Amino acid sequence: MRDAPYRWRPSSMLLAASGILLIGVGIYFLVLRPPLLPEDIWYMSLTPAELQSIGPRLTSWLTHVFRVMGGYVAATGVLALTLALTSFRDHRALAAAGAALAGGLSIGLMAVVNFMIHSDFKWVLLGMALVWAASLAVFVRESAVAPSGAKP
Repeated sequence: MRDAPYRWRPSSMLLAASGILLIGVGIYFLVLRPPLLPEDIWYMSLTPAELQSIGPRLTSWLTHVFRVMGGYVAATGVLALTLALTSFRDHRALAAAGAALAGGLSIGLMAVVNFMIHSDFKWVLLGMALVWAASLAVFVRESAVAPSGAKP
């Protein structure tokens, strides 16, 4: 049984919040996101004629792409939430390393790419990445101030 003071750490609560946010983004891509947003059309520089010509085929294809992406984003959220409630909460160093790598490859990369393409959602995604990063920073801080003899 875990000691009560280590049951709910701020770092694990932040990582859990990140996981919940990612599950929400995954659901958005699975259920709510239209295949083409106005920013997509702008980024691809499609003329109305080009959009009318390829739009239906592109829409069909992107529907599948975003379903897969939504599943992966939601899965990342579920795994982050699970990690936050288990070994990350128990302050295992390997859990923090895994969380850092996963955060960089998932929400971190998503935020960077959305800045590169000047997406309307870049600030929302950056905020989500910062919540993930904050969980790691707080994890390190908690480790530094842990009283001697305390369970890691």
